[in-house]
Amino acid sequence: MSRILVTGGAGFIGSHLCQALLARGDEVTILDNLNDYYDPSIKRGNLEEVGPGAEFVEGDIRDAALVGDLFARGKFDGVVHLAAMAGVRPSLLDPMHYADVNVQGTLVLLQEVVKQGGMPFVFASSSSVYGANEDVPFREVDDIHKPVSPYAATKRAGELLCYTYHHLHGFPISCLRFFTVYGPRQRPEMAIHKFVRATFEGAPIPFYGDGTTRRDYTYIDDIVDGVVRSLDRCAGYEIYNLGESRTTSLSELVELVGRACGRDPILDRQGMQPGDVTITYADVSKAVEKLGYSPSTTVEEGLERFVAWYRERNGL
Repeated sequence: MSRILVTGGAGFIGSHLCQALLARGDEVTILDNLNDYYDPSIKRGNLEEVGPGAEFVEGDIRDAALVGDLFARGKFDGVVHLAAMAGVRPSLLDPMHYADVNVQGTLVLLQEVVKQGGMPFVFASSSSVYGANEDVPFREVDDIHKPVSPYAATKRAGELLCYTYHHLHGFPISCLRFFTVYGPRQRPEMAIHKFVRATFEGAPIPFYGDGTTRRDYTYIDDIVDGVVRSLDRCAGYEIYNLGESRTTSLSELVELVGRACGRDPILDRQGMQPGDVTITYADVSKAVEKLGYSPSTTVEEGLERFVAWYRERNGL
């Protein structure tokens, strides 16, 4: 049994991860500020799903005094740092806030890990760091010095800080580049959740570009498995892609959503958005080799599960 701190544990990925850690007998402390990026009541509902087994601390990762006190009394065996301002498009509107939370907040945590003598540290990065790279599938060794959104730049900055602290202080760090995670409890502004909601409500789906953009959609269970494996096998400094290693076009996704919902989606066709990229596609061979990662949920299966959850949650 280990004592694990999960920042952002009231969120979509975090709440599922906390359930998995508790299920195997770990002690879990959640640090989350329940901000209003989306309805905080959704996050409180996520905490109810996690259950009473986890300790919840409401607070901000930028609050050095709070974080210091939490580490001092928590005596953690590992940290999974998921807390961040999320989303490519919103980061274009408020880049200063994104930099403050995602960079400064990560730095506060790394400093505290050093003070406590070091421990395994897992950092949630993003496939957005690959920018407009069209050499697919994306590999961890690819040149990524041209991010195309403030969000992507902050995630790359977090990876660089992690490397610096590993180099200077020696504690093990794994940086995980998540590829478009979806599933039950997905944030309401994310594409699949938004598309399913619009389809059931008979509202138009915002459809950007000509439908040929492609994403590597990764089901939440596969992501959580990868995060747990990276925590258990955290050694040295490593970057891992966690994706399904399969792409789906926007047009295909809308068709699959309609099929899963049993309704015909309505499209609101718009131009490409600033900060968007044409494709994300993960080469997961490193995670397969070093972590035993084995994503197994197809987008067709995952969408059926998400729609079943959505129907139950909304009484449909």
